[in-house]
Amino acid sequence: MVFRPVKVEEKRRRKKKKRIKMVAEAELLCQSVAALEVKYFPNKESKIHEIEGDDAISPPSFDRVRASESVLAELSTSQEDVRPEERISDAALESPAVQFVPCIRSGSFVDIGPRRYMEDEHIRIDDLSSQLGSLYNFPKPSAFYGVFDGHGGPEAAAYIRKNVMKFFFEDVSFPQTSEVDNVFLQELENYLTKAFLLADSALADDCTVNTSSGTTALTALIFGRLLMVANAGDCRAVLCRKGEAIEMSQDHRPIYPSERKRVEELGGFIDDGYLNGVLSVTRALGDWDMKLPKGSSSPLIAEPEFRQVILTEDDEFLIIGCDGIWDVMSSQHAVSLVRRGLRRHDDPDQCARDLVMEALRLNTFDNLTVIIVCFSSLDHREPSPPRQRKLRCCSLSAEALCSLRSLLEGSASN
Repeated sequence: MVFRPVKVEEKRRRKKKKRIKMVAEAELLCQSVAALEVKYFPNKESKIHEIEGDDAISPPSFDRVRASESVLAELSTSQEDVRPEERISDAALESPAVQFVPCIRSGSFVDIGPRRYMEDEHIRIDDLSSQLGSLYNFPKPSAFYGVFDGHGGPEAAAYIRKNVMKFFFEDVSFPQTSEVDNVFLQELENYLTKAFLLADSALADDCTVNTSSGTTALTALIFGRLLMVANAGDCRAVLCRKGEAIEMSQDHRPIYPSERKRVEELGGFIDDGYLNGVLSVTRALGDWDMKLPKGSSSPLIAEPEFRQVILTEDDEFLIIGCDGIWDVMSSQHAVSLVRRGLRRHDDPDQCARDLVMEALRLNTFDNLTVIIVCFSSLDHREPSPPRQRKLRCCSLSAEALCSLRSLLEGSASN
């Protein structure tokens, strides 16, 4: 085999071209690092950084929907409180912007917590029309949920749960309609008030219920796109709207100025945060040992307050929970936890359990009951944004770059 001789000068030119190419590649690497906006560290060591997306849900601020007020259909784009005289207009109900029909499904979970006895009760009906039959004419879909947090024994809460359909749908003239309008809204508020007062009165008359036993009550009704929450006590309903927590009820505690004023005007008093030094709520069913005779105005009342909203595609789910949940976590904390769970496995039962477990981890001291009501199926949900890939890039100091060049030149000269 014959080898052609290579001139020394040509060999040197090849080495020089190779050296220039390697230096250019090193400079290009540094330019790429700068383009990724990685901080420059002027020291002798290389620094490694990770650039990644943060998919955690940050808790935004939110405004409350005032009690006994209707919310305009435009609430999806404006979180301002509605003045008391404003109602949901018929035009707003018919607006194409709110032609969203919720796909209702729910889950629940209960736990006795650190207490010796379980005093909570709840009800969950995803299809109210099927439950009650053809005699009732409701806007579709229709659903009914309730949480009853007992105190002074389990009798009152158990009694309300056992007779809830009778008190709320059979013994009261329920408004019949296939459409939601302002007339229906007013009739619905009147009907729910009568149902709460009827249940309260029944507790006074039933000899199986101890007069010192009582229960808070929170109910949520869904008719078409209308969500109406009625509350007496310190259970709470929280709506998730695009990850934002919107409270759909007011906790009736003696420390709140409006409730304190009402109590004191009716002859009651607040002692160390307790109504008449005994009860931690100012509204409840039962507790007839603390109420004046029927027909008299008592500091402790059973009349509910209302909040209502027209659901849109931005509304994801509703959390209904007893005070054992809210004693140890904020509304936004609960919403963020449930939202992450639904995005992972889309199971409201599992989300309700996770919320209870979180309350136990935070050392709640009460019984625990949670209902999660979802308004859309997995197929209709906005997809979760893909997680940004992690990129690794290297930032070289000026001294390190000079060392690299010297190394390359030394290698080329050999």
